[in-house]
Amino acid sequence: MKIIEGVENLTAANRGSAVTIGNYDGVHLGHQRIIAELIKESEKRALKSTVITFEPLPREYFSPSERFGRLTSIEERAELLFDAGIEQVLCLRFDQQLAKQSPDEFVRSTLVEGLDAGHLVIGDDFKFGCNREGDYAYLQQVGEQHGFTVNNTESFEMNGVRVSSNAIRQALDTGDISTAEHYLGRPFMAGGPILKGDQLGHTIGFPTANVDVGDRYLPISGVFAVVVCIQESNNSELGECRWLDAVANIGTRPTVNGRDRRFEVHILDFEENVYGKNLKVRFIERLRDEQKFDGLDELVIQINSDVNQARELLKQL
Repeated sequence: MKIIEGVENLTAANRGSAVTIGNYDGVHLGHQRIIAELIKESEKRALKSTVITFEPLPREYFSPSERFGRLTSIEERAELLFDAGIEQVLCLRFDQQLAKQSPDEFVRSTLVEGLDAGHLVIGDDFKFGCNREGDYAYLQQVGEQHGFTVNNTESFEMNGVRVSSNAIRQALDTGDISTAEHYLGRPFMAGGPILKGDQLGHTIGFPTANVDVGDRYLPISGVFAVVVCIQESNNSELGECRWLDAVANIGTRPTVNGRDRRFEVHILDFEENVYGKNLKVRFIERLRDEQKFDGLDELVIQINSDVNQARELLKQL
């Protein structure tokens, strides 16, 4: 299945839809609850289950200088949505024109003329349109005029916490991988192309793969036990490779006076050349904070300790 890019690319085959609208960054358990409700309603009404999402995300558009970071790319979002049973993903470019679009215009051009929506399922905090003027009550009202119905879903909570993309980021900010995975409903992973670094790791006996994750949100700086999957490209299926034990470091490398935040991975008992390939990393557990050592000898001693600790931990998987 493919992402439909823009209302202008909708065809008659896309009409007759049950629709939900949102960022769906992470496609976490809260999102999955809405998706399950949407699929149930679409099957009951013989409509196509459809998710409308945005690129860039509205928060990225309105606050371009803010450190935001995504949990999933648009391609990953779509893949997760399709895997969950969604039939159509419509991606709208979030630009000045869309940001200024009134709720009335959005309903007319996208929901009615574009998708011929018969039913909407939205979250209880959903708002849309210029100045976020559109909401559940508004959709109920205009739905009567345009022939679609609407229902909203309550927030999904775990242990009294509303599951959201921000709650997942907050868990990652404390290195709490387990909580992030509980909210996601699946393992937390990040990845990207492997770039050639300054070879310091190789010099001290611990070669690392420098992973370019782009705008992906990463956990707090520190050292992590991880498992990795080497892929020929970013589009490779996870089933096409074997998982390897590894240790990852996120941080600025203060021992060598580094400045840029990097994501470096040392794969245990592995000597192959992986430059130019893609690395998918599953985080297992945070081992320690990033530290500044008095020299490379102290750093090597600590890395040996990290490797041994990771080995013992990963044996239990």
